[in-house]
Amino acid sequence: MPGIRFRAALALFFVATGAAMAQQYDPGASDTEIRLGQTMPFSGPVSVAGAVGYASLAYFDAVNKAGGINGRRIRLLSLDDGYSPPKTVEATRRLVEDDNVLMIYGSVGTPTNAAVEKYLNLKKVPQLFITTGGSRFRDPKSSPWTMAFLPGYVAEGRAMARYVLETVAAPKIAVLYQNDDLGKDFRTGFRSGLGDRADSLIVSEQTFEVADPTVDSQVLAAKASGANVFYFAGTQKAGAEQIKSRHNLGWTPLHLVCSIASGVEGVLRPAGLENSEGLISTAYAKDPFDPTWADDADVKTFLGWVKENLAQGNPRDTGVVGGYIVSFLAAYVLEKAGSTLTRENILNIATHLDHLPAPMLLPGITVTTTPTDYGVITRFQIQRFESGRWVPIGKAISGE
Repeated sequence: MPGIRFRAALALFFVATGAAMAQQYDPGASDTEIRLGQTMPFSGPVSVAGAVGYASLAYFDAVNKAGGINGRRIRLLSLDDGYSPPKTVEATRRLVEDDNVLMIYGSVGTPTNAAVEKYLNLKKVPQLFITTGGSRFRDPKSSPWTMAFLPGYVAEGRAMARYVLETVAAPKIAVLYQNDDLGKDFRTGFRSGLGDRADSLIVSEQTFEVADPTVDSQVLAAKASGANVFYFAGTQKAGAEQIKSRHNLGWTPLHLVCSIASGVEGVLRPAGLENSEGLISTAYAKDPFDPTWADDADVKTFLGWVKENLAQGNPRDTGVVGGYIVSFLAAYVLEKAGSTLTRENILNIATHLDHLPAPMLLPGITVTTTPTDYGVITRFQIQRFESGRWVPIGKAISGE
């Protein structure tokens, strides 16, 4: 009898061990469900960027309707932080400690993501494909659990400066940037692109706070400096304001705006499309409402998805495309993880993407990551706003 009991116990041990090897779960994962989290500015001064969250929710609603991922339903918890770092901290702690999400993905904002970066890395919770291009989120040695999605702000700023040097014979440059990590990264890259001539070429350099009611005084000072080039680096609300202000002053410099402030619906239309004529910026994704892509298979699929699934938000906001792409990447990683739904495995897959052709990216741009290089998207397209649409200038480039 003791031998029979031993053999039975041994058999149960091997059954249990086999099941454990086949299915490994961290908090947020089970046989039937995967819980994901993100924070979004659904309210506050950058609420237009909440479109990323609306698209994310719609994406996984569609995934669930189609049967989920590997038979598991995806439960996405998208919380409003109002683009306020203290609220981001509160919401993120709730997601990790109360809701037990498997990972955070797609969260919007440089200062907001920075506020929880250390916490998530200490907890070893993946903070993946976050909607920022801040340089601090490209440091796998210091923050191995954090990965930004957008092209680097420093690289973009550098490319814009090089464009100025190539197109303006005697540039006198005014710079207006948001006084946080986002604006400072763009500024750093722009000055780097000007090289040793930065101090002599920049005749005006000013800042603003994201909650400032207007930037009229800064734009007026920029014009008064005698600049013939004006570079703006900030978020959407101030982006629209500075375009209107510059137009109202009758000032006609070469006007460059960072990619964050280039959305037609969220920035240029509120500023006035006629006032935005001639702007220079960058892009990494297709504009689904640009006739250029009318016959593009990616765009047709996207527009069909929008029509069927997007219940909230303006489908023309650039954030919808961004939310769609980061959600595709999150879903791709989860699908590849199979039944090994551990945070470590999620991170391992996310850091070994090899020229992945994510939907809606411009031609020549793919997603590649390695454990030592977290640059998800490293190429972008310089473009000019003409007759109500963005027109590409040259080929996709890297600002590295």
